Amino acid sequence: MAAYQTIFNQVQVLGPPEMGVDIGRDTRERLGGPIFSYWLGKIGSAQIGPVYLGFWGVASIIFFSVGFVIIGLNMAAQVDWNPVLFVREFLWLSLDPPLEKHGLKVLPPLKEGGWWLIAGFFITASILLWWVRMYRRAVALGLGLHVCWAFAAAIWLYLVLGFIRPLMMGSWHHAVPFGIFTHLDWTNNFSIEWGNLFWNPFHCLSIVFLYGSALLFAMHGATVLSVAQYGGEREPEQIADRGTASERAALFWRWTMGFNATMESIHRWAWWFAMLTTLTGGIGILLTGTVVDDWTVWGQKHGIVPEDLDMWPVTPDSTVSSWGE
Repeated sequence: MAAYQTIFNQVQVLGPPEMGVDIGRDTRERLGGPIFSYWLGKIGSAQIGPVYLGFWGVASIIFFSVGFVIIGLNMAAQVDWNPVLFVREFLWLSLDPPLEKHGLKVLPPLKEGGWWLIAGFFITASILLWWVRMYRRAVALGLGLHVCWAFAAAIWLYLVLGFIRPLMMGSWHHAVPFGIFTHLDWTNNFSIEWGNLFWNPFHCLSIVFLYGSALLFAMHGATVLSVAQYGGEREPEQIADRGTASERAALFWRWTMGFNATMESIHRWAWWFAMLTTLTGGIGILLTGTVVDDWTVWGQKHGIVPEDLDMWPVTPDSTVSSWGE
C-alpha cells in the first residue's frame, strides 16, 4: 500500500460516511446521500452529500431558476422555438439590455430590454441570497468569513458591470448582455469605445493580480505536492507545528528564490491576490465613462502614452496574403 498520496499516487479509503460536526437543528435539514464516487475520489473527497440548503439556499435556487428560464425562453424564441437551431446557434444567442432611449426605466417594453431587466433581477437576487447562505453556514460551523468575503469581491465586479455603472451612466443600455459571444463582443467593444482599456491603471492591476493568482496557486500546489511524502498536505499541522515538510519547502524556496512564504501566509497571499483581481477590475470598469471618457487621452495627459502614436509599428494583418506580390 502506498505510504503517501499525491496527484500521481493516490489512495482512496472507503469508510463510514462523514456526516460532519453536530450543529444542532441544522442537521435535520441536510438532504441527499451520502453516496461515494470513485472518479471524484481521484481529484478530491469521494463522498457526495449530504447537502445543506436551508431557507436561503432554496430561495437562491428558485430565483436563479426563474431568471435562467427567462433567458432560455427568450433565446428559444429568437430561433422560432426550433431545438436544432437553438443548439446550433446557442453561442450566438443573446438577451440584450434595454435600448439606450429607455434610460433607467424600471420596466421598458419586454422586447426592448424588459425581459433582460426581469431576468437580471432574479439572477442578482439569487447571487445575493447565495452569499447570505455562505455567510450563515460559515458562522454556524465556526469558520472564518474568508470564503464569503472572497465571493463578495466577485459579486462587486458583477454588480459594477450590470447595475452600478449603468446606474451612474444613466441607462441600462450600458450593462452586459446575457449571452456567450455577445458577452465577449461587449468586452471587446467596451475597450474600443472608451479609448483602449489597456491604459486603465486599475485594469492593469487586475491583470497583475489575475496572473499573480495563477502563479501563486501553481507554485503553492506544486510545493505541497513535492513534500507530500513528508506529510506536507496536512497543512494545519505544519502551520501549528512545523515539521520536516514545511522546513524542506521553506529551505527550497530560500535556496531558489531567496525568500519564502510560510505554510500559513501563502494562503493569505493567494487570497488577497484573487480578491484584488475583481476589486481592482471593478474600480477600473466603474471609472470608465463616468470619470474618464478616453483612456488613451488620459494616458497621454499623464505621460503614460506617447502623444505621437505613429511611433508604434503597424501590426501586419495576418488575414491578408502576400503570395504573388
